[in-house]
Amino acid sequence: STGLLAGEGAPQTGTMTECFDCDNCKESLYGRKYIQMDNGPYCIPCYDAHFANTCDECKELIGHDCRELYYEDRHYHEHCFRCFRCDRSLADEPFTCQGEELLCNDCYCSEFSSKCVACEKTVMPGSRKLEYNGQTWHEHCFICSSCQQPIGSRSFIPDNKDYYCVPCYESKFAPRCTRCKKTLTKGGVTYRDEPWHKECFVCTGCKTPLAGQQFTSQDDNPYCIKCFGNLYAKKCSACTKPITGFGGGKYVSFEDRHWHHNCFNCARCNTSLVGKGFIPDNDEILCRDCSSDL
Repeated sequence: STGLLAGEGAPQTGTMTECFDCDNCKESLYGRKYIQMDNGPYCIPCYDAHFANTCDECKELIGHDCRELYYEDRHYHEHCFRCFRCDRSLADEPFTCQGEELLCNDCYCSEFSSKCVACEKTVMPGSRKLEYNGQTWHEHCFICSSCQQPIGSRSFIPDNKDYYCVPCYESKFAPRCTRCKKTLTKGGVTYRDEPWHKECFVCTGCKTPLAGQQFTSQDDNPYCIKCFGNLYAKKCSACTKPITGFGGGKYVSFEDRHWHHNCFNCARCNTSLVGKGFIPDNDEILCRDCSSDL
């Protein structure tokens, strides 16, 4: 805690010319200096012996004629109330109590306060500051390395020994989407070594998002399987559906015709002809047995 001290009120003293005795030692106070208490008058020696406080520093009584200072139930002679480090008087100075020691603000700051990384000046107790990664800044000294504006309580991004507010970092370092040219702050996909927002990476044909889906490309343009099959894939001569080759699919080609493996069957007995001899019969293909029956 920190504070300024006030001296205790001095006891009331007086001088008697009539018969008047000390309430403790009963000696006459005639012509002597005395101190009036609630329960009666006291000569100075008796007052000091019974009512004076003991100095917390020098352990001696604080006599009635001394200026007394007190702090948290501790009492001091004025000349004993000093900084434990530099011996500077704290009678009229702000101070700090560190454990059992009283310290002036300069000594406290020198020993216990942090120094600002930017300006190298002490960060005074109670002042607004920012702490990060074991270092301390005055709030007004913690600024963006790009726009030079105080970051304050806003989010920031460290980069080596520099610190950036989020807008400056995104403008300076964040990758930009190949399609919309806006920065990618999180997530995204990479296609042909270029960054894309997930929502921007879509099929060239139907515009369906392709992130997490199977896709292929034609002339460097991405297509979903359906659009690619409809636009560019060979068509099966049996079922007329596209032969895409995805999902482990294989196909057979003969002259200018193509078949899925499971569609390459004899037109008469439906026996698979994959890996076997076959006989073309106009638009049909036949196994050897069926062709010999013709």
